[in-house]
Amino acid sequence: MTTRLPVPSPHAARQHDVVAALRALLPPRCVLFDAEDTRPYECDGLAAYRQLPMVVTLPDTEEQVVAILKTCRDLKVPLVPRGAGTGLSGGALPIADGVVLSTARLNKIVRVNAYSRTAVVQPGVRNLAISDAAAEHGLYYAPDPSSQIACTIGGNVAENSGGVHCLKYGLTVHNVLRVRMITIEGDVVELGSEALDGPGLDLLAVFIGSEGMLGIVTEVTVKLVPKAQTARVILASFNDIVTGGNAVANVIAAGIIPAGLEMMDQTSVRMVEPFVKAGYDTDAAAILLCEADGTREEVDDEVARMTAVLECAGASAITVSQSEAERLKFWSGRKNAFPAAGRISPDYYCMDGTIPRKRLAQVLTGIEQMGIKYGLRCANVFHAGDGNLHPLILFDANLPDELGRAEAFGAEILALCVEVGGTITGEHGVGVEKINSMCVQFSAQELAAFIAVKGAFDPVFLLNPDKAIPTLNRCAEFGKMRVTRGQLKFAHLSRF
Repeated sequence: MTTRLPVPSPHAARQHDVVAALRALLPPRCVLFDAEDTRPYECDGLAAYRQLPMVVTLPDTEEQVVAILKTCRDLKVPLVPRGAGTGLSGGALPIADGVVLSTARLNKIVRVNAYSRTAVVQPGVRNLAISDAAAEHGLYYAPDPSSQIACTIGGNVAENSGGVHCLKYGLTVHNVLRVRMITIEGDVVELGSEALDGPGLDLLAVFIGSEGMLGIVTEVTVKLVPKAQTARVILASFNDIVTGGNAVANVIAAGIIPAGLEMMDQTSVRMVEPFVKAGYDTDAAAILLCEADGTREEVDDEVARMTAVLECAGASAITVSQSEAERLKFWSGRKNAFPAAGRISPDYYCMDGTIPRKRLAQVLTGIEQMGIKYGLRCANVFHAGDGNLHPLILFDANLPDELGRAEAFGAEILALCVEVGGTITGEHGVGVEKINSMCVQFSAQELAAFIAVKGAFDPVFLLNPDKAIPTLNRCAEFGKMRVTRGQLKFAHLSRF
């Protein structure tokens, strides 16, 4: 009797070839391919979408990154870059027949220069670790996303991350001087300069926020800023969310640029306060956190000016931090809003859109009405100073259609952001989550221009394909399903 051996599937044969090619160039520990080993890489912070990668690579050196890219190019294998996996838009979602390139082991702080106020770091260095290393010089790295204890600078560059102090100190793009990156061809390219101005076109600004579609970061030079002599936070309560939203616009209209200006609605306050005990007013419809930093004289003056504006705007209560410990306590509630959501809901869907500040009250009212429409709760926490919203839609994925309703709710929020003159993302990126919303915001001509930019960097379209930029065919199909915002029906993303 003849025993027939099973014929390897095309996917298995492909995996064998890719693994063999990579292991010829990298140590075995740098190449993972068993399902048990690749499972931790199946999603990023957008856990609703999961896909096991064919192979995961964990290079230790820039030379190994070059080798991985050249191998993927030669074998025509798509490649997805990954940092710490804290992203919230599915930007690091693997591709079934692709390679994940993790930069986790490229985690060295190359140098901190107190004289030039710069730090040179590898992409796997955690955001907060840069400030820790610079602290002895009285310096720190300003962008501070809520995930700063875990997120890495490479991911921050990919998403152009911000944080609660981005209003005064800017986003990643305003705090990065130079990026060293590798193209799909394996070429090492440096964008930007440590000088005041770099030669040629400003490709650094194009690269930051490109979501891993143009190249792989291997080194970043960041700006460091001096620690303020002192800082104080105003905690202001409001009896209705419209008054709170208008107060934000009033602060900026008064010519004040706070170090931080954050807003939380009652749902988010009541979600956070039992978890953190930050001292928030749980009876308030909304609270504002307004921070002043600088010299003691500057802070005293700015606190007095902001207090006057907030009182005139209708604040029902105002508390000013009296110590550094109290300031950090006030901020702890805002920083822990996302983990606190897990205490009151099995799942949450964190949205990310940006609107003009003067439209805050209108959009918050619209979100409240949408919550009724979709039968879901929504906790609003956001960078009020620059209009970057982070609605947390609470749902239970175990209940029929709740995820679908949450997605539709989120899509309608983004459509409203565009309608009032805003954008579909502020700092989380597009990834796979908002790819249909790109069709709402941009014309076919604009999308074609985006595709042309990607093609200039990645002519074989292997770097993080099918992310961020929708094809024109996808938008055409989506357009057939989309009607007015009030009747919006978003096509659900495939579950890959």
